[in-house]
Amino acid sequence: MQAIGIDVGGSGVKAALVDVGTGEFVGERVRVRTPQPATPAAVVAAAREVIAEFPVGLPVGVAVPAVVLDGVTMTAANLDSGWVGAPARDLFSEGLGYPVTMMNDADAAGVGEARHGAARDVAGVVLLLTLGTGIGSALISDGLLIPNTELGHLQVRGDDAEHLAASAVRTAEDLSWTEWAARLSEVIRAIDALLWPDLVLLGGGVSRKADKFIPLLDVRPPVLAAGLRNAAGIIGAACLAADASG
Repeated sequence: MQAIGIDVGGSGVKAALVDVGTGEFVGERVRVRTPQPATPAAVVAAAREVIAEFPVGLPVGVAVPAVVLDGVTMTAANLDSGWVGAPARDLFSEGLGYPVTMMNDADAAGVGEARHGAARDVAGVVLLLTLGTGIGSALISDGLLIPNTELGHLQVRGDDAEHLAASAVRTAEDLSWTEWAARLSEVIRAIDALLWPDLVLLGGGVSRKADKFIPLLDVRPPVLAAGLRNAAGIIGAACLAADASG
């Protein structure tokens, strides 16, 4: 079965046609820059542009950097504040011309990893942290998603964890890999004390350099780089859309 996955980020809106059985892209990924300001109307228009050449009538999943409850975006990370409380599922469905399935972007990545990546066939609790401008999180228990965990906002040293150890913080503060790994270890230990995951996956663009920092981490659970890298969100969104279509 094929489905369309759309991943809305702070810098780009990306989409691909996905074979949900294999997790492979069918054709090329399409990307446009996220409009600024990233209002709901502007982002929906960008999503319509990236899927313009895709087949019609397929399930469509849209992943956004926000808590999503019953199709409504309750928060807005790296998007316009107009997303807070917006009926996002209805807006995308109307703008694209057919029903969509909405989810948080880190949750989509977690599902992608569970179905076709480094968490596939892993029993127990898997925690995915996406390291970028902030820290997104997805929690998978025996292959099932527990949505909207938002663990990047867990308080560490009296502030959001992502303000201490996001990939963007490493760049902005010019931290060495050792310095950043110490901060990231602190965040993982704080989460571990609450959830005791069996496996931690680290995603986001910085996962391409996993060999530079994962060996430096001082934490209890095993830690691996996410297997699907930046494709995870698109693949997971497509898989969840296919699930919803029955």
